[in-house]
Amino acid sequence: MLFLAKFSVIQPDPGQIFWTSVIFIGLWAILGPMAFKVIQKALKQRETDIQTSLDEAKRTRDEMSKLKADNEALLKLAQEERTKILREAAETKEAIINEARVKAKEEARLIVENAKELIENQKMAAIIEVKNQVGNMAIDLTERLLRANLKGNADQEQLVNRLMDEMKLN
Repeated sequence: MLFLAKFSVIQPDPGQIFWTSVIFIGLWAILGPMAFKVIQKALKQRETDIQTSLDEAKRTRDEMSKLKADNEALLKLAQEERTKILREAAETKEAIINEARVKAKEEARLIVENAKELIENQKMAAIIEVKNQVGNMAIDLTERLLRANLKGNADQEQLVNRLMDEMKLN
């Protein structure tokens, strides 16, 4: 019991400190170069892996930023192209409508002109027909009158000569 009474946690035995230190330094000297090299190598490898992962993450982040910028540029370009196509379609539509209006007006004008010309031709044909009929009637009437009035050859010759003179003057 005496031994237990001398033992104190606060005040260790100098022999125990010496032997603990010798064992620790011995183990350190023997295991240190082997264990520390492996540990140091593992830590270095881990540091390299972490740095590689960080670099890869940064590269991926930069690549994603670039892709996002490219996508935004493509989207903007597509929107501009869509706007341009819609504007061209509207302009084409207006041009087609205007062209159709002009064509319709021109065709209507031609139809009206043709109708007027046809009416005028039919009118002239009717007038000529009426004049021909009136002329034929006048000739027929004149012939009957002349036969009734001019019963002799001398009167007919005198009338023919007078009509010939009048025709030469006209």
